Amino acid sequence: MAARLPVLMRRALLAAGLGATLGTATLIGPAAAGETLSRNTAVLRWLDKGAARVQTVEVPVNQTVTIQTLQIIVRACQQTPPEEPPESAAYVDVWETKAGQPTEEVFRGWLFASSPALSALEHPVYDLWMLDCKDVTAKGGPAPSSAPAQPDPAHPGTPTPAPAGKPASPGPNG
Repeated sequence: MAARLPVLMRRALLAAGLGATLGTATLIGPAAAGETLSRNTAVLRWLDKGAARVQTVEVPVNQTVTIQTLQIIVRACQQTPPEEPPESAAYVDVWETKAGQPTEEVFRGWLFASSPALSALEHPVYDLWMLDCKDVTAKGGPAPSSAPAQPDPAHPGTPTPAPAGKPASPGPNG
């Protein structure tokens, strides 16, 4: 089993101290030495179970995107190089804000595109999973905004870029 785990998963398991538990400790050395590519945008898909709505959202690294009651910050987005088996992984923080209640962390960890069930957001109303990492630049598309995305009042739950000139928010927990 361990030999089939993609490099990014092996690294995350090792960082979490799970390598020895899964018998991957001896395979993590040189096999995981390949470089990963850092990307500036994570492509995530989310499901609102109550409304039966699925949408895809692009989240720039280190920026807050609000979807319904969830605030999502992607801390890192990594991809394997083209010569290795394809894998994208993002380290994500997710908080939930409900009226009259303090903000609560509902997920913190790595999401893997090839294995969404390995590390998943467990929430009664929403599902969130990783699709891809990519670089968004002025040539390849819109440059990432320096401000967090805000919900579009015409389409609740759909993030849209915040007005220019507003500073980026560090997120609910600083």
